[in-house]
Amino acid sequence: MRGTAVTEHADKVQAALKSSEAARSALVASWQRSSHHHLDPTHRSPPKRLTESELVFARQRIEPLIAVAQASLDRLYLAVGGVGCCVLLADRDGVPVERRGALADDETFHDWGLWTGTVWSEESEGTNGIGTCLVEQRPLTIHRGQHFLTRNTALSCTTTPIFDHEGKLAAALDVSSCRADLTEGFVNLIALAVGDAARRIEADNFRLAFPDARIMLAPVAERSAGALLAIDADDLVIGATRSARLALGLTAESFAKPMPAADLLGGSVVAERELREAERAVLQRALARAGGNVALAARMLGISRATLHRKMNRLDLHRAT
Repeated sequence: MRGTAVTEHADKVQAALKSSEAARSALVASWQRSSHHHLDPTHRSPPKRLTESELVFARQRIEPLIAVAQASLDRLYLAVGGVGCCVLLADRDGVPVERRGALADDETFHDWGLWTGTVWSEESEGTNGIGTCLVEQRPLTIHRGQHFLTRNTALSCTTTPIFDHEGKLAAALDVSSCRADLTEGFVNLIALAVGDAARRIEADNFRLAFPDARIMLAPVAERSAGALLAIDADDLVIGATRSARLALGLTAESFAKPMPAADLLGGSVVAERELREAERAVLQRALARAGGNVALAARMLGISRATLHRKMNRLDLHRAT
C-alpha cells in the first residue's frame, strides 16, 4: 500500500477512535479494542506464526472437530475456491489449523498470512474476520478498509463461529480473499455458504459426541437445522446444540439432571409425534437385531427388561414372532 493510502487509513481509524462512534458502531468498538491492545494501524511487521510443534499441539486440541469438518471444508472450497478465495478453519485462539486453497494462489496467501499457524486473534492482528468473530461470537465480514492494520486492508474476510456439543465456542470458519473486485453481492453469497458449512460442522460434531442417542430437531420457531437435541434410550434430553439451547432457554445446569424430552418440548403435538415415532423405530431395530428376545434387546439398549416392556406397551409394540 502506498504511503498516502497508509496515512489516510490510519487517520480514519484515529478519527473514529477519538469520536463517540464506538457506542454505536461494532466496527469502531473493535478498532477501540485493537487500540487497547497497543496496536498501531501503520504497523508493518508480518503476522505472528506458530512453530511447527505449536501448530501440531493446536491441531491436537481440536482434532475431532477437524476430522468431522473435512467434507464441509471441501464442499465450501468447491463453492468459493474458483474465484480466488481460500478457506480457513481456525481454533478458538484465532490460529488456522486447517486450510483449503488453490495451488496457484498459495504464495500470495502465504505472504498475507492466510495460512495454517498464523495468529489471527484480535489481540495480535487487530480487527479482522477471524479474531473479531471470535471476540463477538457472531458471523461477520471484515472487508478491506474495515481492518485495523493498514497492511490487512487488501483482504476481505467472512467468518462464522463454530460451537461445540456443549454450546461453547470452539472454532471459526473463514473464507478470505485478496481480490480487489470482490463485490458486496458476492460477499453476501459467501456469507451464506460459510454459515451453512459451519452449521453442518456443528451438527456432525454433535452427532459424534452423542453416538448412541437419538438426534432430533428442536421444535423451535424457525426449525433451524442447527437446533438439535440428543435424547437417550430413556427419553431424557442429554445434549443440545447452541442454537437449541438459546431457543429453549437451556443452560449447562439444565443438563446436570437430564430432563424428560416431553417436559422440555412442552407437550407439542408435533414434538410428541416425532418422539414417539423415533422411539418406536429405535425399539423395533433393537428387537429385530435381538431376534425378538426382549431381554437381549434391553441389554443392547442399555435399559432394564421392565423398562423395555413398559415402552413396548405404551407404544403398542409387540415382539416379532
